[in-house]
Amino acid sequence: MELLNEYHLSGLFIGICTFLIIGLFHPVVVKAEYYWGTKCWWIFLLLGIGGVAASLCVENILVASLLGVFAFSSFWTIKEVFEQEDRVKKGWFPKNPKRTYKF
Repeated sequence: MELLNEYHLSGLFIGICTFLIIGLFHPVVVKAEYYWGTKCWWIFLLLGIGGVAASLCVENILVASLLGVFAFSSFWTIKEVFEQEDRVKKGWFPKNPKRTYKF
């Protein structure tokens, strides 16, 4: 952590980690919709609430920032899961043959 502060790399570190967190959520959205449909939205709500709570409890600004990014990426994933269902309807992504769809 001293290396980040000494060379003023905190912003760059947060930016890179934000990019990675958001990038990791994309395949999570695709897989979650494929296996569970939109029924899994509440999991991301709980993850988001947990991330916000953890962010408020941590004193380290870097960790608190990354927990905040994780929390709000989780909240955004709720929207993306429902949009992913629309993408499946349009045929842009494959349907799970083991699931029944209402469309």
